[in-house]
Amino acid sequence: MNEGTLALLVPFAFFLLVGVIVWMILHFRHKSNTETQETIRLAVDKGNELSPELIEQLGNFRAHPKRDVRVGTMWIAIAIGLALMGVFVPDPSNSALQGLLATAAIPLMIGVAYLAMYRLTGRDKQA
Repeated sequence: MNEGTLALLVPFAFFLLVGVIVWMILHFRHKSNTETQETIRLAVDKGNELSPELIEQLGNFRAHPKRDVRVGTMWIAIAIGLALMGVFVPDPSNSALQGLLATAAIPLMIGVAYLAMYRLTGRDKQA
C-alpha cells in the first residue's frame, strides 16, 4: 500500500469509526427502550396493575447525582496520562512533550468544565 492510498484511508477510517460509535449508542438506547416497553406490556398482559410511579421509574433514566464529578475526574485523569506520556517519550527535541501537553489541554478543560457544572448546578447540596 503506497502513501497516497494510506493518506486517503486514515480520514475515511476516522469518520467511519465515529459513525459506528454513534450507531452503537443509538442502537443500544433503542434496544433498552424496546425491552422496557416489552416488560410493561408483559406485566399488563398478565393482569398486573402498574402504578404511574412505576411506569415513570421504568421509563426515565436519572443520572447519578455525582455523575459530573465522576466524568470530570475521568477526563482529568486522561489529561494527566497524556501529559505523562509526553514526559516519558524519549525525544531530545521536546516536541513530543509540547504536542502531548497541547493535546492533554483538551480533556483537561472538559474535565474542569464537568466539575464546574457540578458546582454551579448545586448537585453537591442534593447528594
